[in-house]
Amino acid sequence: MPRPILDESRVHPAIRSRLAGHHADIVQEVEAAVAANRVVVVGMAQNPFPRKARRALDAIGAPYRYLGYGSYFSQWRRRNALKMWTGWPTFPMVFVNGVLIGGAAELQRLIDSGELALMLGGAGMAGA
Repeated sequence: MPRPILDESRVHPAIRSRLAGHHADIVQEVEAAVAANRVVVVGMAQNPFPRKARRALDAIGAPYRYLGYGSYFSQWRRRNALKMWTGWPTFPMVFVNGVLIGGAAELQRLIDSGELALMLGGAGMAGA
């Protein structure tokens, strides 16, 4: 399911490098964490949904890496680069085995259905 992204041919050459480098550090940090960890939760302070995702993972004993970036009042421009990169509009962003699975609600659905345990092979999970 491709999502619409402005084709590079429709971006003036003078601004292409600016677009490509827009807060690239945060994207690279998340990419590195996703490559190094089976489960990654990307969130922010003051938002209850990253906490819900983390509690759900803690409840089943699934190890994860948490990356927090600012709050509603800080670092929103940097977080915006993650939204542009993933296409996911909200936080948390939960990655399992390198795949964006969505946010806290989508994570809970995977846990409830047993699919998360299958994705992780039951490794390090209570009751699995």
